[in-house]
Amino acid sequence: MSFTKFPTFTAGEALLHKRRVKIKAGTTSSPPQVAYADSGEQHIGVTGNYSTASGDPVALQPINATGTYEFTANEAFAVNATLYGGDSGTVQDTSSGSALALALEAATASGDIVECMPFGVLSTTAATVSYADGGEQTSAATVEAALAEVYTDILTAQAIIPLPLANFRETTNFDVGAIAANGGVLASDTTPILEAINAATDGCQRINWASGEVDQVAVQAIIPPDIDVTADIVFHCRIASESTTDAVGFTVDWFINEGDTKVVDTTTTNQTATYAEKIATLGNADIGSGAQTITIGLTPVAHTTDQMYFTAAWLEYTKILLTS
Repeated sequence: MSFTKFPTFTAGEALLHKRRVKIKAGTTSSPPQVAYADSGEQHIGVTGNYSTASGDPVALQPINATGTYEFTANEAFAVNATLYGGDSGTVQDTSSGSALALALEAATASGDIVECMPFGVLSTTAATVSYADGGEQTSAATVEAALAEVYTDILTAQAIIPLPLANFRETTNFDVGAIAANGGVLASDTTPILEAINAATDGCQRINWASGEVDQVAVQAIIPPDIDVTADIVFHCRIASESTTDAVGFTVDWFINEGDTKVVDTTTTNQTATYAEKIATLGNADIGSGAQTITIGLTPVAHTTDQMYFTAAWLEYTKILLTS
């Protein structure tokens, strides 16, 4: 190894050899006291070949010296491992703070002294800077992984526009009925009906079309400003058939904003009495820029034998980054 002059400091605690140290907080001595740099902490230098008692002079190989360094390992790691600061002046390949060096030798166990090549500057690459998750909000260990998680959430394709069941109204070609027909509001005596699945045991609400009934229901919703209009909107619903005779589903008619041309899609179908999530894709080519509201009409496909049940609906869309 080649190196510059070793400066001398005062040991602020008993120091083992080949350990990373930092200026001790609150020191007033001359030369300043040094203490172990712990996990994730930066050091100013590395102790030499001998251990030092507290209060004794200690010479350090400074971090700006040329050549390689010998560090004490805190755990086993391989040659070429990216190393971080460990407790009591050691190094480790478990990420903690900024990366400090690359291992030129393998460490087989804690306490091994290995030769390393320090970085000329502190690593600022997101993949090698650890993320201290004080709020225990993520399992990400590095800044890069945490940012990837954040951006995955921001740019998700599973952003949701709820379509509450109680907001649907019975319509004929999207027109609600007269006041005598309650303007299409669904109730226990309308066609279709809005009901509990079982008043005694299951309060989940559902819209129920009797066998053969194909009355349209419609709803309108606001499109959020963070929508990516170059991606599809996907309509989701939970539906079931009374039994296994009819495959139930919807023809989905929809309009964007005002004066739009109707677009027609069809959901996947369900031919069981078990509720299942079914979808229809509303293509991005039919959305366009400036989309702010969507009007959707649902017409059951033919189900001449079984009743059709409908318990939930929502839209999923892809987000974009907002610029203001």
